[in-house]
Amino acid sequence: MIKIFGVGRGKPQSTEEGNGSQPRGEDFAAPAQEAPVAPPRKRSPGEIRMQKELAELELPPQVRIVVPEKDNIMSFQLKICPDECYWKGATYTFSINIPNLYPHNPPKVKCETRIYHPNIDLQGNVCLNILREDWNPVQDISSVIYGLLHLFLEPNPTDPLNHEAAEVLRNSKSDFNRLVQRTLRGCSLGGENFQRLV
Repeated sequence: MIKIFGVGRGKPQSTEEGNGSQPRGEDFAAPAQEAPVAPPRKRSPGEIRMQKELAELELPPQVRIVVPEKDNIMSFQLKICPDECYWKGATYTFSINIPNLYPHNPPKVKCETRIYHPNIDLQGNVCLNILREDWNPVQDISSVIYGLLHLFLEPNPTDPLNHEAAEVLRNSKSDFNRLVQRTLRGCSLGGENFQRLV
C-alpha cells in the first residue's frame, strides 16, 4: 500500500513529544484542500469479461500467465512448457492481446519464442482455427490456452504456416523430431537461428 504523508496538513507532524513550546500539527495546519478526484476509468465490455475469466481460470500445470502491467489485463503473456511432445522441456512465450470487442472478436496471439513448427511460422504467427473462422463469443481464454497446448501435442501438417516443417512432418516423423531437437539445442536450421531452450 502507498501512504501519502503531509497532504493538506501543513508541515509534517513529529511523532516525538516536544517540550510543550511547539503547537501540535492540528493547531497550525492549513485547511485541507480536496484534490480533484479523477473519475474512474470506464472499462470496456472486453475488459469486464476478461477480469471474470481470469478470476475463474484454472491453468493446466504446463502453463503460466504473466501480466507485465498490473493495470492492463488486456495484454499478457502465456508461458507454455509442454511435458509430452517433440518440444518437451522447452518453454515458449506467447503474447496475448485482447481486443475491446472481446469476446465478439478473438484474441491476437503471437509466439515470441522462435519455434520449428508446422502451425507457427518463424515470425510467430499462429495457425489455430479458434483464432480465425471457428471463433465465436462462447469461446474464452481457456479455449485459446487448450488450443495452443493441442498444437504442441498434435501439430497439424495439413493446415500449415511453416510449409517446410509440415512437409518434413508428413514425410518422416523421425526426421521432424531430429530437426526439432536440433533447434531446441540452439543450432541453426536452413539459415535461421534458434535460441537454445533445453
